[in-house]
Amino acid sequence: MDIKRYLLKQVEMDLREKMVFVGGPRQVGKTHLSKFFVNREEQYYNWDRISDKKTILDDRLPVNSGLLVLDEIHKYKFWRSLVKGYFDKYFPKMNFLVTGSARLDYFRKGADSLVGRYHYLRLHPLSLMEISKNPTDKDLQDLFEFGGFPEPFQKKDKIFHARWQTERTTRVIQQDLRDLEIVKDISLLEVLMNVLPSKVGSTFSINSLQEDLSVSPTTIERWVLLLENLYYCYRIPPYGPPKIKAVKKAQKLYLWDWSEVESEGARFENLVGSQLLKYCHFQQDTKGLKTELRYFRDTVTEKEIDFIVLQKGKPLFAVECKTGERDLSKTLQKNCARLKIPKLYQVHRGKKDYGTDETGRVLPFTKFCKELNFP
Repeated sequence: MDIKRYLLKQVEMDLREKMVFVGGPRQVGKTHLSKFFVNREEQYYNWDRISDKKTILDDRLPVNSGLLVLDEIHKYKFWRSLVKGYFDKYFPKMNFLVTGSARLDYFRKGADSLVGRYHYLRLHPLSLMEISKNPTDKDLQDLFEFGGFPEPFQKKDKIFHARWQTERTTRVIQQDLRDLEIVKDISLLEVLMNVLPSKVGSTFSINSLQEDLSVSPTTIERWVLLLENLYYCYRIPPYGPPKIKAVKKAQKLYLWDWSEVESEGARFENLVGSQLLKYCHFQQDTKGLKTELRYFRDTVTEKEIDFIVLQKGKPLFAVECKTGERDLSKTLQKNCARLKIPKLYQVHRGKKDYGTDETGRVLPFTKFCKELNFP
């Protein structure tokens, strides 16, 4: 099954104007996506391949080939100067599609000599609407069990999936981390990666990890930030207007590969959160809209709203996750009213569908994704 990725059309449109940079987790499908745009071998260069590296370093890139794909070029110290020089001299006769994982995104956040010359897009794991325009319960179960990374999802083999997860973790630590920053005690960072799946779905506390790792909170925070830059995990901040007694600082943590999470409830919440983050990033990257993913926790009642999607700082809708087909709680509805959230959805893995968007809708996650037309 060859799944056409949701960014294909956007990449095609953006390449008419500027260079395009595509970032995302290791093995999420960036290389596969890039090869849709080239039809000759001399249009694709991978920094990890010795012959391609030599061509790049010898300044022998074919300037008459139209589009060139530079894969993993971010591992070259002077990659930005390289593509800037070529682009300024040869565009529009020549253009670049640059793909990479952590380092590409990491350096984008700092001073950028390429500003104004590229569009940046983030490629996420597979989601229900990418798999099928009419997703079924079986599609959701497969996504829930095998995650959204293309290779294990398409294989649907438990042994292959387990081996793939182990190999991916090793590559993240041994290759990607080494490219990003020097970490002296890799073994402790591996311990941190083993602990993080159990923290999904709850308020994330750096201090609570001190006993497991015996290192300072500052060190743990730096390591978690590294893992975020390596697309292993992500955190979402709280939402709470000034006059409402709500958590203001503590974040919640989720994994890019939700299939690592053992608890079914936490894994489903992670899957839903990843879909909503994908929606927010898509709105940001393709439309320039300031769309954010948050959560809410009342400090008095300690009641939560799992996810709130904001646009320009104002709530668009809230999403609550339940593994079963439970009724909406009065507290949940009251909190949405207090926060002036116009629409409330409670999603589950069952069949029941009732209520309204405004008063609170209980519906299957498959139907929710289809009705909101998520990427």
